Amino acid sequence: MKKKARSRAPKAAKGGKSGAAGRKAALLRARAAPRRSAAPKAALEAALKPAAPDEAKSAARRLRQELAKARAEIEQLKAAAETDFLLDILNRRGFERELARSIAFIKRYSASGALLVFDVDHFKPINDAFGHAAGDKVLKAIAEKLASEVRASDVIGRLGGDEFAVLLWNLSETDARAKAAMLEEAIDGLRISFGGSTVQTGASVGVAILDGHSEMRTALEQADSAMYVRKAQRRHETGRASEA
Repeated sequence: MKKKARSRAPKAAKGGKSGAAGRKAALLRARAAPRRSAAPKAALEAALKPAAPDEAKSAARRLRQELAKARAEIEQLKAAAETDFLLDILNRRGFERELARSIAFIKRYSASGALLVFDVDHFKPINDAFGHAAGDKVLKAIAEKLASEVRASDVIGRLGGDEFAVLLWNLSETDARAKAAMLEEAIDGLRISFGGSTVQTGASVGVAILDGHSEMRTALEQADSAMYVRKAQRRHETGRASEA
């Protein structure tokens, strides 16, 4: 008599039970594992997020204000470097810059102009007799007189020591020489009081006409040479007047 075969559970059932247990264990491990913080991700997203329109406008406005302030400070430094601290007019550096710019304009637009160079007469004796404070007062009086006798478009500068220069615009050679004579007369008429005394000075003026062929250095040399010729003439005229 044959033995009856023992029934076996289907393998699929056994495998299914094992799979369910594995999934349950994985779920438990996932729950037990520490959760990652979302903070770094949020910070990164915030950093990469474009600025709001109002914030961007405010930042741009601040940058424009800072840039304008920096430019103004640079211009102030430039002006200080080109200004005579005693007389508050252009120093030699500033005047030469203006002269070079003016000559370039004259060449480009066929304009006209004249350069006058002044040397103060009897300045050293005034300094020696009354001191440098008196000399400074004389220089200030001359600078103020020149400013009152020329147009706002003309340029006044101190070349150094007791030498001044004036740049005149849009006038003929005849008018330039007449203006130089008038300025000489105006300075000759100055009377400066100091320490109970009154001092008198004067100035000799040389003229260089500016045209399309002018160069800055050459113009300065021409006006300077003409000034020395004029100074010699004035000494001769003074000597003849005293003899008479």
